[in-house]
Amino acid sequence: MACLAESAKRSARRLQRRGSALSRALALSRVEQRRTRGHLQRKQPSVRPRRPGRKGGGTMELKKDINTVSIDMLLIVHSEKRRAAQGTHSDQQADPSALLQCRGGFQGVGNGVRRWQKLEGNELHENLVEKQHPQQPQVITSYDSQGTQLTVEVHPRDAMPQLLKKFSLAKRLQGDKNGNTRPRQPGGKDAHAYPWDRSSLKSMSLDLQQFEKLDIYASQVTAKSGLDELVSDLLQEAHTDLEIVRAIWIWICHHIEYDIVAAQEKDRQVFKPTDILRTQKTNCDGYAGLFERMCRIAGVQCMTVPGYSKGFGYRTGQSFSGEFDHAWNAVYLEGRWHLVDSTWGSGLVDTTTSKFTFLYNEFYFLTHPALFIEDHFPDNKNWQLLKPPQSLRQFENNMYHKSEFYNKGMLSAHPETPMIRTVNGKATVTIESCAPTLFMFMLNGKQEHGLLSLRKNGMKLEVYPPTMGTHKLQIFAKGNSDIYSSVLEYTLKCNYVDMGVRLPTELHQPMGPSWFSEQMGIMKPSHPDPIIHTSDGRCSISFSVEEGISVLASLHGDDGPITEETQRRYIFQLHREKQTELKVQLPHAGKFALKIFVKKRQEPGNYIFVFNYLLCCANTKVNWPMFPESFGNWGQGNELLEPLSGVLPANRHIPFKLKLHGMAKVLVKGQDTWPLTLNHEGYWEGSCSTAGCQEVYVMVLENANHSFYSYILKYKVNAQ
Repeated sequence: MACLAESAKRSARRLQRRGSALSRALALSRVEQRRTRGHLQRKQPSVRPRRPGRKGGGTMELKKDINTVSIDMLLIVHSEKRRAAQGTHSDQQADPSALLQCRGGFQGVGNGVRRWQKLEGNELHENLVEKQHPQQPQVITSYDSQGTQLTVEVHPRDAMPQLLKKFSLAKRLQGDKNGNTRPRQPGGKDAHAYPWDRSSLKSMSLDLQQFEKLDIYASQVTAKSGLDELVSDLLQEAHTDLEIVRAIWIWICHHIEYDIVAAQEKDRQVFKPTDILRTQKTNCDGYAGLFERMCRIAGVQCMTVPGYSKGFGYRTGQSFSGEFDHAWNAVYLEGRWHLVDSTWGSGLVDTTTSKFTFLYNEFYFLTHPALFIEDHFPDNKNWQLLKPPQSLRQFENNMYHKSEFYNKGMLSAHPETPMIRTVNGKATVTIESCAPTLFMFMLNGKQEHGLLSLRKNGMKLEVYPPTMGTHKLQIFAKGNSDIYSSVLEYTLKCNYVDMGVRLPTELHQPMGPSWFSEQMGIMKPSHPDPIIHTSDGRCSISFSVEEGISVLASLHGDDGPITEETQRRYIFQLHREKQTELKVQLPHAGKFALKIFVKKRQEPGNYIFVFNYLLCCANTKVNWPMFPESFGNWGQGNELLEPLSGVLPANRHIPFKLKLHGMAKVLVKGQDTWPLTLNHEGYWEGSCSTAGCQEVYVMVLENANHSFYSYILKYKVNAQ
């Protein structure tokens, strides 16, 4: 009996010592918690809830610079009876990532983004989970109202705690360089005002040339089976936090493909980093999760931000509600948060084929918040990084400048609203750019019913919708490549149509001479404005032409002429040294497009369209015939004074007077041959009878020793 009593006393003392040790541990945890929170009051971020379905890293935080293990909250251990009463929890898995977080969690949706749902209740919320097996550790997990998690393993007597085997003080945890494994979300004082001064598209000063070597290296790193190995390879050339983030960004943008099919099928969505590495496909939530995970492995604070976006399928003026449709990231660099979107940085989805194409977009790397908000609206307004933040209604109604708008050097556009109305049947759009840029537009999918003029610092567009109602206006810009990219989109409402403004369907863009026509060799135009009004249906347009440049012009109206030959027969082209003159005679009243083409004489290929004029004549009595048809030998410096009409009356003697350089003989051939003589002013003069013929030709002999004549002009003779 004494032995039994002594044994009972020893057991009671052991229980008392255990209780005392637990009490001391709890007291130390409270002190350490207050000390840690006090020490990190200015630097420690608030807790970021983890998403269901993701396994977290370490459940305790180990510091290298102190000798203690800090516990972030009070541990509450329930008695056996209390746990028995909570038997419904005993069958759950111990994986803390399988639990619903205190304040919210991400819920999977069909478009590949997990919806953040807010839960009610501000009181302390705890979940106790235990996993009981004979001689196996018991796991107790608890959460406070801020989402802080603590997991403790209760091991059998004399067993080695597995938790201590998992971590080593010599190895930094998967957090930032200060050991913080849970980045904070920005508060009110983090909502920096980032005014855009048009000097940079980035939220921090960057010299992209410094990344050239790193970008090449990161884009060529091959995918690995594990993230740790992949990140380790990327860090071989990345040393600063900025370089680390850049390397991860470049790798993801060049290796991970957007999975369009999975975005529409919930059961095919891939979010786990290991699965993404294996398939190299995912959706926006997978992009953001992978980016965050790789950054945290590398020791850079990173957060995933859910929200609404003006991306694939967006319609101008669209309202947003319900589930969020996108996710992106925020990274903490140089004391501030910065925004990235690796999904949109990697490529684009063709709206017609619904196929993804890798097309790197630098715009979405550390995008300036004032620009990022145009197509990204975060769940938490603090992630706008703007002061004051925008409301969802403002986001819906604000003008959306696509990334190419800024990538191609545009600064602003007017109007600044996505929906515009016509005034007296016309709507005007202007764009300011920092460099000369080529533009084009489409109204309801056609390049019609508008006048687009290029400027050195942008463009001006006047649109005349052909019908009342709602129209879609798209504006495109061309950069260094031959591809025009969409930069702006308006919804155009028209309540009046000016029937007097009918533009030729062949009126292409751009209108009038500009920096582009100078670049193509046409300078000092006599008519700098794109619209020319003529009362008698005639006009003369001249400009200087660079050496070696050949010019071609054609006239187009909706009422004919229709053939290529007749298109040019209402224009007669004269060349004087480096000057070109176009004599134009409109066939009738109306509006016509005068197209100007150029080509280098020594280079093969077709003529290139440069610009056009809009010629207008309201005189219904105008009825000019075509000019004579000219041939290749009608060279520079030639001049035709008469006859200018390409159609000659029958049975008449017609006088001829023209200036031709370097010719030995000139004659006119009809039914008979009529030679022309050279006068003292340098003009060849004479006459020809049109009797008995249908065509009349002007022919030249270049060398007096030769007998071969060439055609240079052709006239038609009216039938009797």
